[in-house]
Amino acid sequence: MDRSLMRPKGLARVPDFLQLTRLDRPIGTWLLMWPTLWALWFAAEGVPGRDVLLIFVAGVYLMRAAGCVVNDYADRHFDGHVKRTRHRPLATGRIGEGEAQALFLVLVSAAFVLVWFTNPFTVMLSLVGVVLAFIYPFMKRYTHLPQLFLGAAFSWAIPMAFGAVLGRVPAEAWLLFLANVAWTVAYDTEYAMVDRDDDLKIGIKSTAVLFGHADRLMIGLLQGLTLVLLAWAGTRLALGGFFWVGLAAMAATFIHQQFLIRHRDRERCFQAFLNNHWSGLVVFAGIALSLWPALEGG
Repeated sequence: MDRSLMRPKGLARVPDFLQLTRLDRPIGTWLLMWPTLWALWFAAEGVPGRDVLLIFVAGVYLMRAAGCVVNDYADRHFDGHVKRTRHRPLATGRIGEGEAQALFLVLVSAAFVLVWFTNPFTVMLSLVGVVLAFIYPFMKRYTHLPQLFLGAAFSWAIPMAFGAVLGRVPAEAWLLFLANVAWTVAYDTEYAMVDRDDDLKIGIKSTAVLFGHADRLMIGLLQGLTLVLLAWAGTRLALGGFFWVGLAAMAATFIHQQFLIRHRDRERCFQAFLNNHWSGLVVFAGIALSLWPALEGG
């Protein structure tokens, strides 16, 4: 039977496209947004220009949506066998493969138009970002480290932000990049722990499968590396006390996440993953308050 005959019509299709792009579940957008904002504030040494801020905020929404579309396209034959993803619109046929391909191209094209309003250096950097966003979903077929590719994709906005503000990518940008890669691998391993049983059955690779019973230890090591690299970047920029308070708050969220995943319960692991929103927020708050514009004569 042609599954397209079962698709809703007109506005009734909106919920399926919201689900495909995850606009109904903003956690991924925030996990991409926070390091982007870290980088913009670091690069500008304070509040960035309004134009570049709006470009990157809009770009985060577009590229996260595009990443979700290509992820579901890559997993369209697997999602139906995983409890958490079996009702996704590509897996059920409510959205066609051609529609998903067209939507991905539209979203990436819109993001690319935004980048053209920055500078040629940032435009060149953006090409790497598109490649990373496209290849990540397919890596789980070939390597147990797809989270590493996700980390690179989710972190590429950092050198782009520095490029847009400064026209170059200094050492501090790469420290932030590496910190965010480590953090991303940590939280996406928590996320992969939710699906580990299903992934083992259907042959999907992940760091949760690779780490096995060492998963909590490896997540803890990656979280520690994240804190060390962020501290190094903050020290190089001589950030004040607010930054260190923010970093301490991030460490507290990591301890809470370790408590949540201690029994490897699916729901608790997912809660730990969601808690990373606060990890990114408190670091941004620390950076923003440390770089708060000083009043003249104050």
